[in-house]
Amino acid sequence: MWRRGIVTAVAALVLTGLFVFHADLPNRVGNLGSLLETFLPWLGLAIPVLLAVALLRRSVTALIALVLPATVWLNLFGGLVTEKSSPGGDLTVLTHNVNAENPDPDGTARDVVKAGADIVALEELAAGEVSRYSGDLAAAYPYHSVQGTVGLWSRYPMTDVRPVDIKMGWTRAMRASVRTPHGEVAVYVAHLPSVRVKFDAGFTAGQRDSAADALGEAIAAEPLHDVVLLGDLNGTMNDRALASVTSQMRSTQGAAGNGMGFSWPASFPMARIDQIMVKGIEPKSSWTLPRTGSDHLPVAARLQVP
Repeated sequence: MWRRGIVTAVAALVLTGLFVFHADLPNRVGNLGSLLETFLPWLGLAIPVLLAVALLRRSVTALIALVLPATVWLNLFGGLVTEKSSPGGDLTVLTHNVNAENPDPDGTARDVVKAGADIVALEELAAGEVSRYSGDLAAAYPYHSVQGTVGLWSRYPMTDVRPVDIKMGWTRAMRASVRTPHGEVAVYVAHLPSVRVKFDAGFTAGQRDSAADALGEAIAAEPLHDVVLLGDLNGTMNDRALASVTSQMRSTQGAAGNGMGFSWPASFPMARIDQIMVKGIEPKSSWTLPRTGSDHLPVAARLQVP
């Protein structure tokens, strides 16, 4: 009985090691560390599979070994599947990568307006569609600015609007001061470069990583106390490459969301790469919205401005 299921027990220990030491997996070969961290929660699916094998083998050894990965997974991600939202909040924000090839930009804009957010950030705006989005959103959002391929729409006045250099050679990030009824808030919008999985190079993310560092430096130098970051960061909160940003800001989904909040791909969301992060502000709730014409889901949050 004790000798049966040794292979299953070893697999459980290996799985535990991946959960515990994921930050130590090097990125030198194909950025495997970041790739693992992007989909780290999904490794938990191996636990019920190994459990079924252990039960079929009637292996006490394997069953005991499975306690380890199950415990570690719950410690890492159990909090994400619980109810964390709370009532209150005085500012609703939304971010959405609308997809440059969106077949229905007008419908997407209508869906955004129906969400009722006070501040809306859109990423991957095709140059030929900016006027359509601006026109569709104008009635609900009298203040807006588009910088390169990202834009910000607001019910409240915006000042000090400027692009943010994230070392890409063209504009995919911006910053604005929004004068909300509850105080001035610095709002950043960013669309970090996409990552790629290449046959000959593995998981390539060098440009994304350097852009994240530049964004983190800009946010660290922000003079306002209350800061919101909205955007498609092409990485999860677990991805070490985003540490320059995630180390100084809180994820609204992690702090006040319900469930994993996966946002991409919209047809079968597997990762939360669309992020709302805050500094100096208290998240009250965070959620994903129904699918639009984009390949990303919109993400929204309700915030309490001090």
